[in-house]
Amino acid sequence: MARTSQNRSPAVMQQRSEPDDSLDFFPTPPWGTRALCEYLARQWNLENQTVWEPACGEGDMAQPLEEFFKAVIASDVFDYGFGMVFDFLLTQMLKPEFLNEQPDGMVDWVISNPPFRLAEDFVKEALEHVRVGVAMLVRSAFLESIDRHEDLFMKYRPYVILQFSERLPMVKGRLDKKASTATAYSWIVWTKRGLSEGSNSRCELEWIPPCRRTLERPDDYPAHPDDAPPPMPLFEKEAD
Repeated sequence: MARTSQNRSPAVMQQRSEPDDSLDFFPTPPWGTRALCEYLARQWNLENQTVWEPACGEGDMAQPLEEFFKAVIASDVFDYGFGMVFDFLLTQMLKPEFLNEQPDGMVDWVISNPPFRLAEDFVKEALEHVRVGVAMLVRSAFLESIDRHEDLFMKYRPYVILQFSERLPMVKGRLDKKASTATAYSWIVWTKRGLSEGSNSRCELEWIPPCRRTLERPDDYPAHPDDAPPPMPLFEKEAD
């Protein structure tokens, strides 16, 4: 499978908030990305399509995307040791070189877990660079807000909202298989076809059924000290 990402390297409570200068790095458990791809693959032939993950972090979303897509482009504003270093929100001023390699300067999809405070900007920017669609993983509370209703959802009506029926636990700065969360997450998907229909398009709501047990893999997470077997004694204890 073709790929352009580099340097492969092996949430929170409802009050999740970040300072304005924070990178808001909450890695996505890979099974959450596979759940989206399983849905998309029912309608699109992803094996022949390209996807850009513009907030790739350490590659926790980009790597499962590689299981479904023909080519994955990975970038991030900060160098986490995976993908290219590039500020996604500067593409109007500085077009990344890999887009010049595309026949029309676009990719098929942009899929990401963007910084929450920048998610609306990520959506609008992403829609400028895709042939097919955009999918963003957000807190379900992202669906609220008068400003977002007027400036985003009414102007760019989503194609479908995919609500996780089981919690997708994310913690700041790392993947943690044993984490728990009180925060609900959803995938919001926009399609260029749906946007072309304007106000006549309808936004569907679907639930992602419980799927962690079927989509999670043992090597999705870094080794955890508690997962290691107890050390073997150097010497057998002598019988009393």
